[in-house]
Amino acid sequence: MEGRKAFGWAARDTSGILSPYSFNLRKTGSEDVVLKVLYCGVDHTDLHQMRNEIHNTNYPLVPGHEVVGEVVELGSEVKKFRVGDLVGVGCIVGSCGECLSCQSNMEQYCHNKIFTFNDTNKDGSPTRGGFSSAMVVNQRFVVRIPKKLAPDQAAPLLCAGVTAYSPLKQFMGSNKVLNAGILGLGGVGHLGVLIAKAMGHHVTVISSSDKKREEALEILGADAFLVSSNAAEMEGAANSLDYILDTVPALHPLRSYLSLLKVDGKLIIVAAVPKPLQFDAVDIILGKRTITGSFIGSMEETREILEFWADKGLKSFIETVTMDYVNEAFERMERNDVRFRFVLDVAGSNLE
Repeated sequence: MEGRKAFGWAARDTSGILSPYSFNLRKTGSEDVVLKVLYCGVDHTDLHQMRNEIHNTNYPLVPGHEVVGEVVELGSEVKKFRVGDLVGVGCIVGSCGECLSCQSNMEQYCHNKIFTFNDTNKDGSPTRGGFSSAMVVNQRFVVRIPKKLAPDQAAPLLCAGVTAYSPLKQFMGSNKVLNAGILGLGGVGHLGVLIAKAMGHHVTVISSSDKKREEALEILGADAFLVSSNAAEMEGAANSLDYILDTVPALHPLRSYLSLLKVDGKLIIVAAVPKPLQFDAVDIILGKRTITGSFIGSMEETREILEFWADKGLKSFIETVTMDYVNEAFERMERNDVRFRFVLDVAGSNLE
């Protein structure tokens, strides 16, 4: 049985162009939270899936997985939320609840996880994301937004923020100042800089051109800036970093970045690159270096990054737009023409 009607914007084919679309929400279950969507972040993964570049897209596709909303209805078994609460939904809306990953608070690695969009709910209905007026989500995958955080500020933390926080959390409490590298200065990268700085690390931003130097150093407070196309700069920084958070969602060569790592250094890949990345084995063998990946974060880590952000008084750098601008926003995001994350004012948009 279907639930209430919702309005959103959907992609219909591999052009990825979004346009108005109406659909019925799934029926509200006993453990479900119904939320009116207020804001939703705009992410590169949305674009990849809109164009069927990853995950075999089922059209029509309603994207959006950095969702902030207001609770408007609760299932009979929901006790931890109330109508009127400000809540968030990230990249996944379901998991098996029984596997080792789920039992270890790492449900994002569950083999039966359900993605917020372009997936199938347990009742067989398609999942649809936050580029819509409303959502129905199981309470396990809903988080409370701290009162200190503005809702539009909170949106990017639900994917981009926790994607940076989850792998960097392992370095918290280090008894020495770590030399951090942040590769790429987009949505995830700029939050990575802010998180690493708040953890007390010495942060070097690595970018393909000089274009974002001032933003990195003056606005985000990075300690150093490295242009990857400048051979002399790269050579001078060889063997200097404890880790690199690689946030670049496009094809890029790993070899030059691996050379920046100290012995035992880590290259942590968090961006869904649609083509295979390459490296030379000797570059990791001779430096005992590790190439590792990290996928978003757990529900527990999502709550942690929201509290971390509020406690540290950090500020996301966002540009808020309405839904009628969304196709242009994706075009600008592709050419890195945003500082540093678009957030859709969904509630303030005409979705029909």
